[in-house]
Amino acid sequence: MDLAKRIDAIPMSKFIIFIIFWALTAWLLLPLVTLDKVELRNSMEYFYRAAGGVVLMIILFGKTVTDLLFSQDLSRRKSALYISFLTVYSLALAGGIIFMAIRILLLYLNANSSSFTGSTDSGIQY
Repeated sequence: MDLAKRIDAIPMSKFIIFIIFWALTAWLLLPLVTLDKVELRNSMEYFYRAAGGVVLMIILFGKTVTDLLFSQDLSRRKSALYISFLTVYSLALAGGIIFMAIRILLLYLNANSSSFTGSTDSGIQY
């Protein structure tokens, strides 16, 4: 099969939607990746934005695993390169999701711990 025919087999609109989806995900997750110090005043903004990015990554992961395990076109055999690329891509997505979830958890915990005044004496007498 000719390479030009294979490239034409993927509709350009699906490719553009995929690129836009990934650009939105990257935009949502960028502050969380480049975050050095967590401060209470801006932590919730990053928390909600990053949570939206992780949700988009989970959607992309689900689509990739579905494409990998439940192929729609059973009449054609998939190439080993295609299967290996999807496998590596899904493992990278899973690692990214875990990394981002840990960053969000640390951001949330740091935001809650920074509201702690440091005083163990609450004024309650026992």
